[in-house]
Amino acid sequence: MKYECPCGYVYDPEAGDPENGIEAGTAWEDVPASYKCPICGLGKEDFTEA
Repeated sequence: MKYECPCGYVYDPEAGDPENGIEAGTAWEDVPASYKCPICGLGKEDFTEA
C-alpha cells in the first residue's frame, strides 16, 4: 500500500524516504508521527491511501 500527500507526493514503503531518514522497507505504520512530506511539508496525518 502506498500513501499520497495532497500535493501529489507518494510514499512507497518499498522505497522509503532515505533522504529524510526513512529506510527502504519501512511500513507506513512505522514511519514516525512527526514525518513531513518532503515536497510541501504537510504532516503524516494528511496522507491518504493511494
